[in-house]
Amino acid sequence: MLPTQPMSPTPSADSLPIAGITPLTTLDFPGQLAAVVFLQGCPWRCGYCQNSSLLPRSTPPEYQWQEIKTWLRKRLGLLDAVVFSGGESTLHQGLAHAVMQTREMGFRTGLHSAGIYPDRLRNLLPVLDWVGLDIKAPEADYPAITGVEGSGHKAWRSAAYLAGSNTAHEIRTTVHPDQLNEAQLIDMADRLVQLGIRHFVIQRATFARCMEPDLKTCSSARLSDQQLSTIGARFPHFSIRDAL
Repeated sequence: MLPTQPMSPTPSADSLPIAGITPLTTLDFPGQLAAVVFLQGCPWRCGYCQNSSLLPRSTPPEYQWQEIKTWLRKRLGLLDAVVFSGGESTLHQGLAHAVMQTREMGFRTGLHSAGIYPDRLRNLLPVLDWVGLDIKAPEADYPAITGVEGSGHKAWRSAAYLAGSNTAHEIRTTVHPDQLNEAQLIDMADRLVQLGIRHFVIQRATFARCMEPDLKTCSSARLSDQQLSTIGARFPHFSIRDAL
């Protein structure tokens, strides 16, 4: 198991730019009735992004953290968990404070992340009950998706930290056939197995919701369920779903 670093003092959760909330979901934290808190801002620009409105960091927040806390207290006993999502949730230094306050209220805590800030993710793992980590491509192929050089190294380092932790997790990969092919998926799956990942999810991109206009249609054939299942057979736990 990789060593974890102790949580250090962080900015207040009151600094979080909260873009919205899903009051109840059974999809975003497996096996739990959860609320999802969406945080504004992401430094990557993935063409198939389904939440492009959450990318600009400058967009004014819809809610303050104190409002969310008040709302959550009224749902004690009704909800099991709170998931922090985005955008990129770990972009914000106040996230650690919000996660700890959520645990103190009695909720399980979950996180959706693309692994953009691996050290921040590693420091959060001791106070998280579950993580959904997006791994987008083989490391060398990341810039073609994110538009950012070096992004693959950060994401795969996050995957290694997660694999070495005691935090329950899944790795998920969104597949747009014009950006990711079967050979790339096999390469990814084999590396994830080497890391010790046991739960892998393939998400099909919804073309109409893609941020990049050229990806709203598709010139390549979708991989079949059989092809995807053959890749997924490497993992004890595997599923196929539409992108969240």
